[in-house]
Amino acid sequence: MPNILWTRIDNRLIHGQVAVTWSNHVGSNLIVVANDEVAKDPLQQSLMDMAVPGLDTRYFTIQETIDKIGQASDEQKIALIVKTPQDVLKLVRGGVPIRKVNIGNMHYSEGKEPLTNTVAVDEQDKEAFRNLHRLGILLEIRRVPSEKGKNILDLL
Repeated sequence: MPNILWTRIDNRLIHGQVAVTWSNHVGSNLIVVANDEVAKDPLQQSLMDMAVPGLDTRYFTIQETIDKIGQASDEQKIALIVKTPQDVLKLVRGGVPIRKVNIGNMHYSEGKEPLTNTVAVDEQDKEAFRNLHRLGILLEIRRVPSEKGKNILDLL
């Protein structure tokens, strides 16, 4: 069983807040980014690696994450980062043992409604969150560790 300490939805993926604040807070020593585009883009990977000196990183597609996460060693304390709730749903349905999701940042764009100043959703996002809830996953909006979390279902 992989030692997944924390799973976060953040459309920015790795940045200073994730790399420093959250990784220290949860005690991770490995950040796994599950994203089909970034997994194939060495430039984006190297830019993200600059934000995480001293931490190991892996960049996998969603399917690679499903296939490989079970091979993690006990010493790997994993922070799992994805862009969308749909990605989390695919991971969970693929057998990745996720029990709680931290929703940090989902940018506003046309067709999305803001739930908080950092989280905006459309109907597909809402449906993915509802499906995750039905699967027993806790869903908490929380930008930083010091902030009190909000259950996203209370805002849908």
